[in-house]
Amino acid sequence: MSRLEVKVLGGGREVGRAAVAVGRPGSYVLLDYGVNFNERDEPQLPMHIRPTDVEALILTHAHLDHIGAAPLLFTTSRLPAVMTPVTAELSEVMIKDFLKLSGYYLPFEEVDLSVMLDNTIYTDYGRKLYFNSYVVELINAGHIPGSSMVLVDTGDARVLYTGDVNTVDTRLVKGADLSGVKADVLVIEGTYGNSIHPPRGETEKEFVERVEEVIRSGGNVLIPAFSLGRSQEILALLYEKLPEADVYYDGMIRVISSIIVSHPEHLNRYGLVAKALSEFKAVRNSGERRRIVKREGQVIVSSAGMLKGGPAQYYIKKLANNPKNAIYLVSYQAPGTPGRTMLETGTLTQGGELIKARVMWFDFSSHAGMDGLLKLARQVTGLKKIVLIHSGEDVGMEFRKRLAELVGNENVFFPLNGETISIEV
Repeated sequence: MSRLEVKVLGGGREVGRAAVAVGRPGSYVLLDYGVNFNERDEPQLPMHIRPTDVEALILTHAHLDHIGAAPLLFTTSRLPAVMTPVTAELSEVMIKDFLKLSGYYLPFEEVDLSVMLDNTIYTDYGRKLYFNSYVVELINAGHIPGSSMVLVDTGDARVLYTGDVNTVDTRLVKGADLSGVKADVLVIEGTYGNSIHPPRGETEKEFVERVEEVIRSGGNVLIPAFSLGRSQEILALLYEKLPEADVYYDGMIRVISSIIVSHPEHLNRYGLVAKALSEFKAVRNSGERRRIVKREGQVIVSSAGMLKGGPAQYYIKKLANNPKNAIYLVSYQAPGTPGRTMLETGTLTQGGELIKARVMWFDFSSHAGMDGLLKLARQVTGLKKIVLIHSGEDVGMEFRKRLAELVGNENVFFPLNGETISIEV
């Protein structure tokens, strides 16, 4: 018998800051190395691991909560980083923007990002890569373009790490499927482990109807959306259902979109996404913004999704006081963000002026709900142990009970950051 270690460096009983090391003392495969943010909007890094103990760093996708701390590992080392080509291109944009906004708090610089990219191995789904005694393979995660689950064969056991995962087909990506995949240990995210998302078709229908009724009445619709993933999905939906509408997109969405459409192999409906981005209008300067908000019947998709920054802050100031207008949120709203405050109080800041525009939130999540997560877990053959991460305390405790029905209570772990799970294999 040998022992396999699963070290949780981030994402333990919390959402975000994903970082999990799999292997044996002194020799690990590191799965993601991300950040999250405290109530003062300061980045929080995962726990330390010596780069000399890491055989390879695998980055599952380009959201900051999975890549944000990765350059730190390259300040003194040259270990291999593994990701899909689209993830590499998107990560460069996302981390450079992160450094611009939060560089004061970060123990790395743009030069360390360059070192990481110089040491990146580009791979795609189904290709096996070898690092010392480990074999690594990426599998489509269905979250955003280029997102991956990771199968690590340690020689003694097979560990499957979901990263962020979704089982629903969208216009942007095909949903994840683990049919026929064998693994002894499943490290699974549980962001929505206690809830089931409404059927996507119902959400889309209501959203499109609400947009249409506002623009028909001469109002404008602001749709704050995440630059990476959510905004492209919303633009594709609007183009499919309302192709004649006056739709604009603004902020980091422009550069992110140009990268995404340059990788058609990672898009479910490439033609639709590319058409939406070419036919709808990209906003390029403040003069265009001023002209747009003076017109009627416009739809504006803009970063940032939680209203923490980006051009959306300009648009909301111009549109919020007219009851003919609407602000439709389509992204997750973290506690303490302006978007969450607006949903809870009708104001952008505690005690601020009430917003007169219509405010609604629509569930376009790119994470699987409880039903999708359980479906994936059931598809894995030979499963013996489950490690639950990327889930808040209350949600995770509830989801853990569901997972226990699959492998037994003693075989499901819900660790804190800093915990090491030692498994006999």
